[in-house]
Parts: sequence; C-alpha cells; structure tokens
Amino acid sequence: MTRKIIIDTDPGQDDAVAILLALASPELDLLGITCVAGNVPLALTSRNARIVCELAGRTEVPVYPGCDRPMSRDLRTAEHVHGGTGLDGVELWEPQMPLQDTHAVDFLIETLRREAPGTVTLCPMGPLTNIGTAFTRAPDIVEKVQEIVLMGGAYFEVGNITPAAEFNIYVDPEAAEIVFKSGRPITVLPLDASHKALTTAEHVQGFRTMGTRVGDAVAGWTDFFERFDKEKYASPGAPLHDPLVIAWLLKPDLFSGRQVNVEIETLSDLTRGMTVADWWGVTDRPKNAFFVGDVDAAGFFALLTERIGRL
Repeated sequence: MTRKIIIDTDPGQDDAVAILLALASPELDLLGITCVAGNVPLALTSRNARIVCELAGRTEVPVYPGCDRPMSRDLRTAEHVHGGTGLDGVELWEPQMPLQDTHAVDFLIETLRREAPGTVTLCPMGPLTNIGTAFTRAPDIVEKVQEIVLMGGAYFEVGNITPAAEFNIYVDPEAAEIVFKSGRPITVLPLDASHKALTTAEHVQGFRTMGTRVGDAVAGWTDFFERFDKEKYASPGAPLHDPLVIAWLLKPDLFSGRQVNVEIETLSDLTRGMTVADWWGVTDRPKNAFFVGDVDAAGFFALLTERIGRL
C-alpha cells in the first residue's frame, strides 16, 4: 500500500536529499512538489526542485511554484547556509522540465478536494506559507488531510536563526500557527532530532563511492552544507534536517518522541517563531503534535544510503 504525499519545500541541500529519498522509495506516491520561498527566493527553490527531479530521472513529478513571501512579513532567506543558489556544492544546470502553471496553493486545494479524505499526507520542509495560505483560503480541505509531517521547530536545541527560533518556523510564524492550530495529526521533526543524526566523513564517502551521479551530488551537497554547522557547533558533522521527514514515513520505529502541546510565538520580538513545546506536561493545553526527540542515527543513515544507492 503506497502512501500519497505532497512535499512542500524550499531546496536547500537537505531538502534536495529528502526529495531524492522520497523518489527512491516505492512506498511513497509523490503527487507533486510545491515550492515556497525560504532558504532562497522562490525563483531558485522552484528551479532547484526541478534540478533534483532531473537528477533522479523523475521528470514526470509535477513541480508547482508557490508563495514568494510569508503571509504577513518580509522574507528572510539563508544563503549564508546554503550558498547563493541554495544548492551550492555541485555544478548546477538550467532544468528542462517545465514548472507547472498552477500555483502551489491552488494545487494543494484542488488535490485535497479531489483525493479521498484522509489519504494525503503533507510533508513541509520549509516555511509553512503555502500550507497556511491554503488552509486559510479553503478551510474545507483541512479535515481531508491525513497527517502533516514537518521539519521545523526546536525545544531543547532552541534556535538556529535566532536564539529562540528554528528557521522554517521563524520565517513565517503566522503560517505555522495556522498549521499547529488546524486540528490535524502533526508529527514534528525538530532540531532536537536532526542534531542527533550528524553526517560523518564515512557517510559522505559512502555516497561518493556509489559511483553514480546522484551519489556524487549528495556527497557534494553534504560537504558544502556541513561546513557551516561544523564551524557553528564545533561538531564533527552536520545535521541533515529534512530527510528525517521522509525517513519518518518509511521507518517510524527509528524515532521516539512525545505527544505534546506546541504553540507558536508570533508576537514577541525576542522569541518570535519559537515552538513552545510542553514537553513536561505542565499546562492543560491540548496535545496537538507528536514532537520527535530522538532518532537512531545509524539506522537513519543506513536507510538513506541504501535508498540513494537505488537512484
């Protein structure tokens, strides 16, 4: 039984690896990729998603351009992490596969109305602007979502773009608030999980020794992406955040966490974008998300390496 998913993304090297993992996994039926402005502006995220599909030889997967700025804020990007293209680390090309004419938000609305209720999982890996906009514009689609599995937020690891906030949530906290208040089942893969699954020289070499174009690209992207976090955290490797979303769908037993309440701070200048996770259950606020706290790093990288090797 395949699981229907939509990947909502702002590629980014780690987003690219996540898309490749999904494309290599026959358990997943990728209905489309919706792009959002985040790590780099929309024109680049839409280009990068198509480059990744072409790299995998999967040009039939439709790619939709989405929102080019947050719902009510100016866009904050992360070229300092991902480089000017968003996919620095390998030689890029101009993709030949078309960008769809339909806006990502319209695609989300039309797809969720068309598919049987409870059969489509949303997999956001960037700011939640497209999802928040779709839910606001078409409230009838919310209850049709099977589950939302997202990379974003942090609690014990606090922030990576401000002292309190993780990048994806910080860029559009208003959209994140809409998603977390939607009432749908939510699984959160936060920094708390991704920082426990660091790349190593052996992992990168494992991709390189595949002797494939995809393996070489993943190695090049990982090499480039690592440099920032290694310097920042003085760690031996870097977290590959977004592939955890796809790994969760494939092998949830690699992860552990808790069903907790998560609220999004939207007002404070000091802590805007913070994911306030009631990990210890000290409030009576309703539990609205499964917040992942740990991952079996060896199992995750074994899965990732095996699947990337298929492409």
